[in-house]
Amino acid sequence: MKPTSASVLLNAFQALRIGGKASMQQLKSPIQQTVRTIGASLKSSTRAFSTTSPAFGTWLEPSINRKKKMAKGRPRVPTGGSSKGTTVVWGDYGLRMTDHHRRISAKHLKMAEDTIKVRLRGEKYRLYKRKCCNIGVYVSGNEIRMGKGKGSFDHWASRLAVNQVLFEIKGRIHEQIVRDAFRLAGNKLPGQWEFTKKGDAPIVGITKLDGITLEELKRPRKQVAPVELKEPAPETAASEASGAPAPSQSP
Repeated sequence: MKPTSASVLLNAFQALRIGGKASMQQLKSPIQQTVRTIGASLKSSTRAFSTTSPAFGTWLEPSINRKKKMAKGRPRVPTGGSSKGTTVVWGDYGLRMTDHHRRISAKHLKMAEDTIKVRLRGEKYRLYKRKCCNIGVYVSGNEIRMGKGKGSFDHWASRLAVNQVLFEIKGRIHEQIVRDAFRLAGNKLPGQWEFTKKGDAPIVGITKLDGITLEELKRPRKQVAPVELKEPAPETAASEASGAPAPSQSP
């Protein structure tokens, strides 16, 4: 009886061991497939390694060290025939400055943005900001002698060249409503502003390319005549025709 019972127990343990292996394999296979699927999705969604630091902050206050002083500078006026930034790109309507280049503080830009949002409340639209306040303005107090430093940080500002677009709007909204919103925003901003639409002619300097090309604008206004050879004097020409030497002028 003893050997029979031992063989039965051994067979039972072997059956349990085999059954356990089969059950573990069945459990591992769906888990491995799930892990592979998750790994493939993560690999496709993650971007490649980059040493460029991500840009944080907002368009009114960037993540730049305020203690690092920067030059005042001037807006870049395109004198070489560039029309960059003078047309509507993403939206349907835009607000463009027309008088002179200047620096605009973040406070003025915030007031203009809030004015547009209040006027267009309830409308379906999207507002695009074409400029960013990345220029720090440093001001020293009153009655400060020269040579005492640049001063402390006062506010952020943005350089805006002449005839550049500041705001753009796109959405299911009437043109007259957008005109009124941009009119109110222009009253909050320094300078003179105009309403522009998508498809309008670009501007080079202060000249609109409406019916005129950039090549025609770069041509010289005055026709320059070619340099002609000097004509011989009449006495020299007559002496050469007669064959006689020209008379020498003696004092």
